[in-house]
Amino acid sequence: MINKVEIAGVNTAKLPVLSNEEKKELLIKIKNGDNEAREMFINGNLRLVLSVVQRFNGRGENADDLFQIGCVGLIKAIDNFDVNQEVQFSTYGVPMIIGEIRRYLRDNNSIRVSRSLRDLAYKVLAIKDREMKQHQREISIEEIAKELAVEKEEITLCLDAIQQPISLQEPVYNDGNENLYVLDQVSDKKNTDELWAENITISEAMKKLNDKEKMIIGKRFFEGRTQMEVANEIGISQAQVSRLEKSAINHIKRMYK
Repeated sequence: MINKVEIAGVNTAKLPVLSNEEKKELLIKIKNGDNEAREMFINGNLRLVLSVVQRFNGRGENADDLFQIGCVGLIKAIDNFDVNQEVQFSTYGVPMIIGEIRRYLRDNNSIRVSRSLRDLAYKVLAIKDREMKQHQREISIEEIAKELAVEKEEITLCLDAIQQPISLQEPVYNDGNENLYVLDQVSDKKNTDELWAENITISEAMKKLNDKEKMIIGKRFFEGRTQMEVANEIGISQAQVSRLEKSAINHIKRMYK
C-alpha cells in the first residue's frame, strides 16, 4: 500500500524533518497565531503521519485516503497540544493520528464491527508485525492470546471481523478453460428437497458412465475439485481429465436430448 513515493499529491521522499528545537519554536509561534509557522510545522510532521499510515498496511485501504485522514489527526493534535507540558509533540500526536484513522475505518466500513473488537484486532496485528520485524517469524494465536490476556477464540474472531467482504462473483481459480468463482464454493443445504427431481436425473445419468468418468464428474462437480487436483489424485494428466470430463458431459447430454 505504501510502496509509492507520491501519496495524496505529496512527494514523501522529499518531506522535511524538523529538529526538536525547531518544533518547540514553531509551536510557540503557532499558539501566538502565526499561520506561516503552522504551515511549516504541518509539513515538518508529515513523516509522522506517514509512519502511522504504514501501520495500517495490508488492510486493503487506499493509502491516499488514509494519509489525508492522518493529516486531519495531525492538525487536531497541533490545535490541542499544550506547549507547557514536558512532553514531545510526537508522543501526543501519534495517538491522535491513529484515533482519527481508526474512526474513519470504523465509520466507513460496509460491515459494522464493534469498536472493542476492532481495537483488539489492531493490537493483534501490531504484535504480529512486531514479531515479524524483530524475529522474522509468524507468532501463533496462542502466544498472542497469552500476551493480551484474552481467549484465543477472541483473537480469531477479531481478525475475521476486520476482513474485507468480497463478491460472490470474485474469481478464485482458473484452470485454463474456465473461472471458478466464490459462489461455486458455497454450498446450499436449504434447497436440496426442491431439487430432488434434478438430483434423481443426475444420479440416473451417472450410472451410465464408466468408472473413471463417474470418479471425475464426482470429484469435479460434487466435491469442487479442480482439474489439476483430480489429475494429481488419480495419476493422469490435466489434459486427460479435461477430455474425460467433456466426454462424460457430452454423454449425459446425448442421453437427455
